[in-house]
Amino acid sequence: MHLLVSPRKYSQTINFPIVLRVVGWLLMIESVFMLAPLVVAIVYGEEWIVLDFSIAVVVTFLAGLFMNYRIKPKSKTMRKREGLLLTATVWVFFSIFGMIPFLLSGTVTGFTDGFFETMSGFTTTGASVIYNVEALPRGVLFWRSMMQWIGGMGIILFTLAVLPMLNYKGGVSLFNSEVTGITHERMRPRVSQTAKSLWMIYVVFTVVLASLLMLGPMDWYDAICHTMSTVSTGGFSTKNNGLHFWHDYYSDIVIMLFMLLCGINFTIIYNVVVRGKFSELKRSDTLKWYLFIVLFGAIIVFARISHMGFVDSWHFGAILAAFDTISAITSTGFATYDYEHEGQFIFFFLILLMFFGGMAGSTAGGAKIDRFVVLLKNVKNEMYKVVHSNAVTTVRLDGKSVPHMIVEKVLAFLSVYVVVMIVVAVVLTQFGMPAFDALFNSLSAISNIGFGYGEMTGGPDKFASLPSLCKWLLAFEMLVGRLEIFTVLALFTPSFWKKD
Repeated sequence: MHLLVSPRKYSQTINFPIVLRVVGWLLMIESVFMLAPLVVAIVYGEEWIVLDFSIAVVVTFLAGLFMNYRIKPKSKTMRKREGLLLTATVWVFFSIFGMIPFLLSGTVTGFTDGFFETMSGFTTTGASVIYNVEALPRGVLFWRSMMQWIGGMGIILFTLAVLPMLNYKGGVSLFNSEVTGITHERMRPRVSQTAKSLWMIYVVFTVVLASLLMLGPMDWYDAICHTMSTVSTGGFSTKNNGLHFWHDYYSDIVIMLFMLLCGINFTIIYNVVVRGKFSELKRSDTLKWYLFIVLFGAIIVFARISHMGFVDSWHFGAILAAFDTISAITSTGFATYDYEHEGQFIFFFLILLMFFGGMAGSTAGGAKIDRFVVLLKNVKNEMYKVVHSNAVTTVRLDGKSVPHMIVEKVLAFLSVYVVVMIVVAVVLTQFGMPAFDALFNSLSAISNIGFGYGEMTGGPDKFASLPSLCKWLLAFEMLVGRLEIFTVLALFTPSFWKKD
């Protein structure tokens, strides 16, 4: 007997059964992803981890199977509201089932730490409650990096690529709910084809980077784990000291280049590499800004560390400055130097880059440079109209006029972004965290960076010492930042749940 979910009066607005059924499909897909770390555990002879992942695979798959085949929606229509609800909730479902291996293996001590770690992974934040990753089994560490790889391009985007049926069932709203940016210029008529194209680039980047890293001092396991953390701009490592463990210029330079690439809008990369539209490089104002800020930031950091005598050679200083600048602006979180104990200038400068973030449509976090370009151009227009009050001005981006409603949305986004960051910071101060530390950790969560700072999160215990409520709050903020704020916050408005 099938489980029939009959709609109540308000469910004429939101089709809950179709949302749950698609979540079931996604959970089955997640169980397939879990087979990869299970194989790694087998290769390295980690029998107890093989059992843990086997249980996780079975539980996740059966849960998804039940939701997909036992819930029979009366309507298969998926509109914008269902798309928003699905996009927001599936990340929670993935985190709940994704933490099963962590709990069974004893990697984390409780539900709160498990949820925090998995949400941090899937949102590519990189914040962690684990202080000694080298003590963990390789299968667990592989899953930890793989979570970031899955979340980097997007859970929903992967679903649109492998489940074409969603292309005509709210596919556009699903696409726009998860892919970062102020506008989404589709590369092909069908959303599923666009999703496949983006994932194709993502997979190619993964294969190429892993192959290059294996030419250096990393073995295949470390190379693949760091590749998944790099292309997703997540930042998880298999070593306590991160890339410091290898002290290798080659690996640093290769990873730095791919961090830079993954901070670029994947649509531009697709149009240039696949379709041969090199005019995209010249046309994109945001790309020019992105590259300029990276170059300018690297010069500033290099000048500062040279002046302060942090490094002995100029070429090492140049690599260090470029690497940390790119790592900060793409929200990857890999670091080559601890600036916290060497003065505040560089550290504060890198914070500004973290706030900017990479380009829309990339795997980078942050508020996105596209929005700041629109903001600056709008400010320029407003200053012009102070003198020329009757002038009619428009914001132009990439040679096109940006509609006024998009400009308003950008301003609203940046305002809410800052407000959420401040509100969370204020709450953190109620638990004894100093004001600047609280503001930094809030920024780190909403921008999906993952850096800790100060006594409570900057020490060897990382985020583990935080009270449980703080962990839940920061985990929520990670999700809000990854899904571009409005996708999640819209669910908390009364109008979302009311009948039309």
